[in-house]
Amino acid sequence: MTYSIRKLRPEEYGLLEDFLYNAIFIPEGTPLPPREIVKRPELQLYIKDFGSGRADFALCAETDGKVVGAAWVRIMDDYGHIDDDTPSFAISLYKEYRGQGMGTALMRSMLGELKNAGFTQASLAVQKQNYAVKMYKKVGFETVDENDEEFIMLCKL
Repeated sequence: MTYSIRKLRPEEYGLLEDFLYNAIFIPEGTPLPPREIVKRPELQLYIKDFGSGRADFALCAETDGKVVGAAWVRIMDDYGHIDDDTPSFAISLYKEYRGQGMGTALMRSMLGELKNAGFTQASLAVQKQNYAVKMYKKVGFETVDENDEEFIMLCKL
């Protein structure tokens, strides 16, 4: 499949709410949560007023003129928070576009953006059961902490 990675335009930031919903890891056999879950304060951290922070960067994967995935970062007190100088990642692809290399391309492109912007590391939190753990390791993230359910991962740039 042919796709391109580009910066998400400010007028497209509204798409992040849909990608945030699609980023929620749902273990097999678990019912999908209602879409309103993204309105919870702990999830709004990822998208509210996006574009206003010094570390708010967003890239998207596009194919056939349609945005099908996004990776975005910001400094926030989320599950993967390391410190106030380390952007935290969020990434999501629509289900039918997963497993085709787009997520890896988005991650690598975003890591390059962050390095070019002068950041020295990036973090994320991921549920241990999530298939994406392998991809995160492949692009350079290492586990620096964990709890019963999640890994806290860090990538030095």
